[in-house]
Amino acid sequence: MLKNIFFILTFTTVCLTAGCDRKSEKTEKPVQKGEKTMTTQNKAATKVRISTNKGDIVVELNKEKAPITCKNFLQYVEDKFYDGTIFHRVINGFMVQGGGMTADMRQKPPRPPIINESKNSLKNDRGTIAMARTSDPDSATSQFFINHANNDFLNYGVRDAGYAVFGKVVEGMDVVDAIAAVKTRPGDVPVETITINSIRVE
Repeated sequence: MLKNIFFILTFTTVCLTAGCDRKSEKTEKPVQKGEKTMTTQNKAATKVRISTNKGDIVVELNKEKAPITCKNFLQYVEDKFYDGTIFHRVINGFMVQGGGMTADMRQKPPRPPIINESKNSLKNDRGTIAMARTSDPDSATSQFFINHANNDFLNYGVRDAGYAVFGKVVEGMDVVDAIAAVKTRPGDVPVETITINSIRVE
């Protein structure tokens, strides 16, 4: 009898010390592949407002898929490099390109080029923003374009190294449509100057 009482008292003491309720146990589950965690990548995405003389375009940047490209773009934004540049190349049903030329069609001196992140699985779909470049895949600097249609042939591996998408339009696609609809002269240069008044982080 004394042994049974001693066992009950001992068991009760252990339960109070360690906790018998499994719901109160602190467990740290390993993060599974593809499972979202509260990291900086899961916080609110960075958005920028492109203010033009045709209206505003808000773009959400994808820092997770295009970290180098986004960092480069945001450095130009911070430096106010884009203020007063123009959309100098416009092709309706294809894309609108800007971010490097002044109203008199002179190129602003850019920062050094960056590597091409076109392998990031982001597609050149309507409303996405991507980096413009020369025939050298790793030649992108400041100029960007907004796709006015689904341009699959600009994706990595379809025709060549592809063009790096780093975000998408979340507001103001009607403004992109208005820019794409302007009349152009040889070289796809808009007859009417389309000015980027500023680009700022929201």
